[in-house]
Amino acid sequence: MYGNFSGPKMYLAKLVPDMKFVGIFYIIIGALYCLTIIGAIIGGVLTLVSQGIVVVETAQRVVVFQTLGGTLQEPLGPGTHIIIPGLQQATVYSVAQQNVTMGNEVGGSGDPITALTIDGQTVTFDITVLYSVNTDSESLNTLHQRWNVNYEENFVIPTVRNLAREVVSGYKAADIYGAERGAMEDTMQTRILDRFASEGLILTDLQIRDIEFSQAFADAIERAQIAAQEAEQANLRVQQRQAEARQVEAVAIGEAQAAIARADGEAQATIIRAQAEAEALALISAQLKANPLLIQYQWIVSLAPTVTTAVIPSNSPFLFDFNSITDLPEADENFVPPVVPTPEPTPRP
Repeated sequence: MYGNFSGPKMYLAKLVPDMKFVGIFYIIIGALYCLTIIGAIIGGVLTLVSQGIVVVETAQRVVVFQTLGGTLQEPLGPGTHIIIPGLQQATVYSVAQQNVTMGNEVGGSGDPITALTIDGQTVTFDITVLYSVNTDSESLNTLHQRWNVNYEENFVIPTVRNLAREVVSGYKAADIYGAERGAMEDTMQTRILDRFASEGLILTDLQIRDIEFSQAFADAIERAQIAAQEAEQANLRVQQRQAEARQVEAVAIGEAQAAIARADGEAQATIIRAQAEAEALALISAQLKANPLLIQYQWIVSLAPTVTTAVIPSNSPFLFDFNSITDLPEADENFVPPVVPTPEPTPRP
């Protein structure tokens, strides 16, 4: 009357273990879900923590922007720092030495600089600037506010090109080609240095290379150099002729002075001989005064030994023989010969 319930009992008996298994499964799923949420929370916390840790290297500085107040705080120096993610934004700047080249050099930024001189000549040249970011807090914040990390592309390159053209426009092409090139480079470096400093950058060096001029100007320079060389050669020839003329003049002066010296010497010799002859005559005169027959004796002595008589022309009042001079008077014992002075040469004027 009540029917047969053996079938449903058996089904329930089988279903109960399956329901236990499903419960356990859901428990496990729930636990895994909770762990996932907890892991996500922990990961988010770790991510926030990692974003809040800023490690600044030696050649770096970090600008920190306060998002709530819209202000910049003191830049962070080398070391490990903690910031509040979302409320503070960190921007890293390299303060190491940097360089940028404008020209045909490998790795250069853009074409060479082309400028016009004051006399309308075209000048093309490469330029390299070496610079660094100023580590001063105010300067670094100024650079960040005005140019951010794109300062090289947006400020350095355009500024260098513009100032270089302005400086070149104040010089003549011949001056840049010649001695004024150094002054032009100094002026350019001063202008760029001041402009960089106002934007928070430090200019270390400025290098200008491969200056080229228009072909017409190059031809004119070549012609001028040829003319200058020819003028220099002509000047050297003139100097050579002048040197030769001075040499001839010196030889003539030397010969004239030698002739004057010889004439002077001969005149002095003549004067000395005349003085000597005059003094000799004075001495002879004194001797004759002391002994009047001395001249006759000297004349007779000069004759040959065999001559005993000499006849002189008819108009001569004297006739000598050896017997007439045998009885010569005695010489004056008190006779003192006069002192003959030693002749001295007359001083040359």
